[in-house]
Amino acid sequence: MSVTAAQGFEAAGVAVGLKSTGAKDVAVVVNRGPRKVGAAVFTTNRAKANPILWSQQVIGDGVVEAIVLNSGGANCFTGPFGFQTTHQTAEKTAELLGVSAGDVLVCSTGLIGTGDEVFRGKVLDGVEKGVAALSADGGEAASLAIMTTDSRPKRAVVTRDGWTIGGMAKGAGMLAPGLATMLVVITTDADLDAAGADAALRQATRVSFDRLDSDGCMSTNDQVTLLVSGASGIRPDGDAFAAALTELCLDLAAQLQGDAEGASHDITIEVIGAASEDDAVTVGRSVARNNLFKAAIFGNDPNWGRVLAAIGTTEAAFDPYDVDVSFNGVRVCTAGGPDRPRDEVDLAPRATHILIDLRVGDAAATILTNDLTHDYVHENSAYSS
Repeated sequence: MSVTAAQGFEAAGVAVGLKSTGAKDVAVVVNRGPRKVGAAVFTTNRAKANPILWSQQVIGDGVVEAIVLNSGGANCFTGPFGFQTTHQTAEKTAELLGVSAGDVLVCSTGLIGTGDEVFRGKVLDGVEKGVAALSADGGEAASLAIMTTDSRPKRAVVTRDGWTIGGMAKGAGMLAPGLATMLVVITTDADLDAAGADAALRQATRVSFDRLDSDGCMSTNDQVTLLVSGASGIRPDGDAFAAALTELCLDLAAQLQGDAEGASHDITIEVIGAASEDDAVTVGRSVARNNLFKAAIFGNDPNWGRVLAAIGTTEAAFDPYDVDVSFNGVRVCTAGGPDRPRDEVDLAPRATHILIDLRVGDAAATILTNDLTHDYVHENSAYSS
């Protein structure tokens, strides 16, 4: 049920023709309370879509009544017309729900630089139909409506003693830090204030979505939103809630990784023995963004030399001649030199684990990425057609 698993929420997903396939393309999620708390994190790309600019203003007071999401058009670099479209989307939603437009978040995903009166009309039609279709069972339909190049919806639910967190996500490409080309909506019936929700969300995204680096490309439309209804009447310990939220975010991030465009390997890069967590993240990300390494994995080649070359471009603290590298449990490099034979490594499975031991400290971090394939190049070369 995803976003409607938690008490106090209704959702819907409808089709209004934004997608040429006729699939669902507008989702609405409404918080019925009693709390109307919202928190969100946004792309760090300086080039931000109109819905991001709007939603950054809305989230300021920590009050959110509803969120509207459309696929089939990013509404980015569409000028004043595009921002007016976002504003009208929020106003239409607010009018139908009897709330303030300043408490309605808006998200869009799709092709950048396109948008006209037809697009606007379809989005507003989607709002009207979506609000009319709202139900406590609408989470599945909503998760379908936000998909673009996704091959399947991403949903997750975590339940604790008397309270629940539910979430939906979309994303299959441009998966890089500063979130990803993702839209994520998370709901909970736990009782939290705005400050607690914001702190927990940032703690969870820091070690989940922000460490998903599929192709090194950062979107203009990324947004992860947490809505709090408080309908369970239970106020959990802050650390317990953050841990449960992190569990859900890690689940959704892994689902995004597993559906990355054209990928044939899901690569987990675990960096240990680092002087600091930041160093571990930097080293892991340097490998995740190295096209030579990613192409080698596509070819089932445990080319550890490309790993060392990639981490050597960073300013992290380590001695390049005192690093261990393992592929799927086989240590092929130790102290910067050859160890076990490469032919002992089996890279045929989709799940691929790279372990890098920097041997200078106790800090660690994990980065999720994918290989670089012919299908990825084909899909993204034909995206606009």
